Amino acid sequence: MAGAAAEQRRLASVVESWQGRPVLVIGDAMLDEWRFAESDRLCREAPAPVLTLRRRISAAGGAANTAVNVAALGGRAVLVAPVGADVAGDELHDCLDRAGVWDRTVNQPGRPTPLKRRMLAGNQILLREDSGEPDDPLDPDGVQRLLTALDCATEELRAVTGGEPPTLVVCDYGLGALPTPVRAWLVANRERFATVALDAHDLADWRGLAPTVVTPSFAEATRLLARATRRSAGPELHLDHPDGDPADGPSELTVGAAPGDRTPRAEQPRSDGAAVRTNSGPAGPEPTAAGLDGTSRTARIDRTGPTGEPTPGEGRVAMTGDGLSVTATGVTVNAAAGEGVDRAVLAESRLAELHAHTGADVVAVTLDTEGAVVGAADGERRRSHSTPVPASHAVGAGDAYLAAMTLALAAGAPLSTAAQLAQLTATITVSDTGTCVCRRDDLLAALDQPVQDPGRPVVVDADELAAIVETQRDGGRSVVFTNGCFDVLHRGHVRYLEQARTLGDLLIVAVNSDESVRRLKGADRPVNPVEDRAALLAALSCVDHVVVFEEDSPASLIKVVRPDVYVKGGDYPPEMVPEAPLVRRLGGQVRTLGYVPDRSTSQIIERIRTHSQERETDPSLSSKPS
Repeated sequence: MAGAAAEQRRLASVVESWQGRPVLVIGDAMLDEWRFAESDRLCREAPAPVLTLRRRISAAGGAANTAVNVAALGGRAVLVAPVGADVAGDELHDCLDRAGVWDRTVNQPGRPTPLKRRMLAGNQILLREDSGEPDDPLDPDGVQRLLTALDCATEELRAVTGGEPPTLVVCDYGLGALPTPVRAWLVANRERFATVALDAHDLADWRGLAPTVVTPSFAEATRLLARATRRSAGPELHLDHPDGDPADGPSELTVGAAPGDRTPRAEQPRSDGAAVRTNSGPAGPEPTAAGLDGTSRTARIDRTGPTGEPTPGEGRVAMTGDGLSVTATGVTVNAAAGEGVDRAVLAESRLAELHAHTGADVVAVTLDTEGAVVGAADGERRRSHSTPVPASHAVGAGDAYLAAMTLALAAGAPLSTAAQLAQLTATITVSDTGTCVCRRDDLLAALDQPVQDPGRPVVVDADELAAIVETQRDGGRSVVFTNGCFDVLHRGHVRYLEQARTLGDLLIVAVNSDESVRRLKGADRPVNPVEDRAALLAALSCVDHVVVFEEDSPASLIKVVRPDVYVKGGDYPPEMVPEAPLVRRLGGQVRTLGYVPDRSTSQIIERIRTHSQERETDPSLSSKPS
């Protein structure tokens, strides 16, 4: 036990050491929108559920989520990325501001911000709608402004660190934010950055960057090996990825086990004499791909199939007659390794080649629900494991993994420590539906380390509350705010506050002063003075802070807190809440939560009074049992 505690303290010291470390993130930024609905009937027009929207959440996605995770983990994050002049772009700016990310994004009029809108019912994703035109190239002026922002952000970070080179994270998801001039600039200016992390769907586009760490998925690593072998025309590997190569297709993987329609497939000869199946279609030569065992294979091509970004299911290995296969757009890679060989074993066996092809010091091949395989150029290997979760819980977990891995390596942590912290960070984030963000406090809590100043009071005044909220927002936390008299604390209050706490990261409860309660409830209220009411609320584990206000309305406090979610109890709709217009004007949401039936302060007080009157009129009720 003592050894485990010492190990946790050692890991926590690394988390503390990266506090404030400057990190420049550049790449494809997007907005994630989550719409939570309920359904209890089917549509008459079609066998489809009728949905009633209950809640909507917007979150930073892609490179923006990586920057948010860096900030939430305690680093100093700066984001450079093209963002559209549209509603999605405005919301993305708000997400970055709330998370404390230095927003150095470049406005791109006429080029929409990529948006992924998910509709859920019962935490099940029913559909996802992608909007925007990510394939639209940046115009020359946009490229130049992006390069200027990149150069200025680099110098800005150097200035705040006394000339020390910052860390760079490149997030290339094939959405057009990193055109050739930007990639060339990053390669040419590599020496201006101490640690460089690369997460790219197409690693072949980044030859020459010499990153410190790359974090490909298993499918992305496989694609790189396949292209490297296929393009080999001599002793040197040609990893350039020219535009318009029909054999490669898009960088993203196809959705599903087999792209395109399910028409019969003809068997084609393979180099080892066996046969593989290819989609039937127009006649023409089939390109070859490389297996993880280094042998040549016939690639399966379908230029009409749908494409999309990799998902946990797409990267999985399917058993075939001669081993394992991974299907990517334009290439099928077979590894005749035999039955029983898993992806981790395959990835570890090819780490040396991945080091050679990427030039990276550290290669971390992520295996979604199976964890990751991490290797250093000197041959050190680490295997980490994960717990399977629903797909809706794992959106953005790779961004959290990348952020922690980068911060740990930038802080000088050894490979084993960086791999351990990165996997723990990703695991923490997948506990609920939504875009994954891991906060420094959550990581320290998972290491059984204290995360709050024990001297920080729970009951605070308005000035203290303002400072606390600012600090929490800088750490990427969302704020839930509610108010009330809470005169006689009962079960209904407790359940209501517990529900409110689930809507965000920090629950603030504003309590009416005694004078305020008298004005609202009458001269005989409150039953308990405000000191007692505040102390009882502060004792609840779901309540983070309590503040007392003198006015009849909490409007002044709402302006100070600017809550992400404002909660009231009752069966009336949010539109009937008097503070709703103010909250929405400040960018927050309004939620109403029902009380426990037959549980209210007034009813409890009335029962006490009735019982007291009965005791006065019937002396037998006052006598003690014999």
